[in-house]
Amino acid sequence: MSQETNSIIKELDKKFDAINQNTNTHLEGLLWAKPITYWDYIQTDALLNLQTQRTTLPDEMVFVMYHQVNELLFKMILWEIKQVCHCEKPETKFFTERLTRISRYFDMLTTSFDIMGDGMEIEQYMKFRNTLTPASGFQSAQYRMIEFSSTDLINLIDYRFRATIDRNTPYSHAFEHLYWQAAGKDHATGKKSYLILEFERKYKDEFLRYMEEYNTINIWQKFKQLPENDQKNSDLVAAMRHYDKTVNITWVMGHLNAARKYIGDGDATGGSDWKKYMHPKYQRRIFFPELWSEDELKNWGEDC
Repeated sequence: MSQETNSIIKELDKKFDAINQNTNTHLEGLLWAKPITYWDYIQTDALLNLQTQRTTLPDEMVFVMYHQVNELLFKMILWEIKQVCHCEKPETKFFTERLTRISRYFDMLTTSFDIMGDGMEIEQYMKFRNTLTPASGFQSAQYRMIEFSSTDLINLIDYRFRATIDRNTPYSHAFEHLYWQAAGKDHATGKKSYLILEFERKYKDEFLRYMEEYNTINIWQKFKQLPENDQKNSDLVAAMRHYDKTVNITWVMGHLNAARKYIGDGDATGGSDWKKYMHPKYQRRIFFPELWSEDELKNWGEDC
């Protein structure tokens, strides 16, 4: 037996001793284990069987797969955010690298709208979209989690109510005043639409836990924990600003423009006032307001 093999076995002994396991049992198990294949590792068959159309229109498949790809990228973004936010004292290099990864994923999302915007026939879309009602991309839970874990909660509150909410406000009360709540309510009566009622039925409890979990460990709070000199590093500040603008202006406008191409001034499938809900100048959602000048904040989204 080679010295290298002996060394590996000793390391295995240490690993399995630490969890009260017998090394020989695990080694014997390797005798009967079949080699891994690409399709088993990636779970290709399962992944490719997750696309279900509600109509016979071919371009609906483009719509379904595009949104599934979006959700996979959202999961990648949350995976990176979790590493940063749950690291007790992230080093500046680590923080910057992970933030760059996150921005890269959102850059990919932003440049991908041509796939949907130019990849479906308008006539087909206008037919199959009616079978989607009242579902809406508004109901992406992962996207809301990205918001909660990126910034202080106050920056996600509807501008009209920010003066009445602070860190001592119950999360359940703050939840009712998130900026996107306005898209799911009747402005005259305050009554919630089916769109948002179902969304809350499915995810509200999880959202409230997420809001509390990331209240003091979101990306902005982790940035403020970095050494003061590093917080002024031009490359890091540029990366923070890029992420903020990409998520809250560039990506949003890509989505908005794709919607405009297909439905013009029509109603969203979920019934929301999507033109106001989506446009950055109405949302005024900014993750890191301290990193922008007064003029930039004042004109947020105005040049879109």
